[in-house]
Amino acid sequence: MDRVVFESVRKIFRHRPALFNWLGRERGGETVALKDVSFSAARAEVLVLLGPNGSGKTTALKLISTMLLPDAGSVRVGGFDARRDAGAVRRHVGIAVAAERSFFPRLSARENLDFFVSLDEVPRSERAQRIKEVLRDTGLEEQADTLVMKFSSGMYQRLGIARALVKRPSVLLLDEPTRSLDAATTAHFWTTIRALARQETCVLLATHNFAEAAAVADRLLLLHRGALLADRAAGRWRKR
Repeated sequence: MDRVVFESVRKIFRHRPALFNWLGRERGGETVALKDVSFSAARAEVLVLLGPNGSGKTTALKLISTMLLPDAGSVRVGGFDARRDAGAVRRHVGIAVAAERSFFPRLSARENLDFFVSLDEVPRSERAQRIKEVLRDTGLEEQADTLVMKFSSGMYQRLGIARALVKRPSVLLLDEPTRSLDAATTAHFWTTIRALARQETCVLLATHNFAEAAAVADRLLLLHRGALLADRAAGRWRKR
C-alpha cells in the first residue's frame, strides 16, 4: 500500500482585502497553490518534488503533515485521511521545513530534542538512545550540549532535521533540507536519506536544485505554478 496518496488536491490561499492602501483601493483575491494534483508515494521510496519558488512544493508537504488542509480532493497518509484523521496522520509523519525557528534558544540541542520527543509519545526508556542517534546522523554530536541560541543557520537546519527523525516516522517530509549545509554535511545527509529508504521510510523532499534531486530521487515530480507537469521514474520522464 502507498504511504502517501494525493487525489485531485486543490489548495487556494485567500487574501483578505486591506481597508486602505496608498492608492486608496481595497485589495484582495486568491492564489491557487495547487491545481488538482494527484500522485502517490510508496514505502522505501525517495520522492522529490522539484520546482521553483511558488510552484507548490512546500504547500504539498504541509498538506501531508496536516499543517494545511486541502480545499478539494483528498490526502491520505498510511491509509488515514488528513482531514478526518489528522491525529493518526501526524503519528506517521516527521517534517523539517526551511527556516524552522520553533526551538527554545536557551536550551541545548539535546534538551530541545528531549522536549519534542516527549510530545511524540516516544517511551521514556528509548528517548536518550534515539536522541544520540539523530544527533550523530545530522552531525551535531559535538554540539549536543550547546545552547541553540549559539547555532549557525546550518546547525539550526540540521537540528530541524534531527527533530523530524527522532520520532522514527514512516513518512519523512523535508523542505529544502540542504539549503544551509556545507558540501561535506550535504553528502553525509544524502547517505542518511538513502539508508532511511532502505529501512522502508517513505521520504518526500522538496527542492529547486535539479542536480541534487536527480542524485537522490527514486522518482521525481516537476511542479510549476501549482500544476504537476511531469514525473520521472527509473530515469524516464513521463508527461502528465
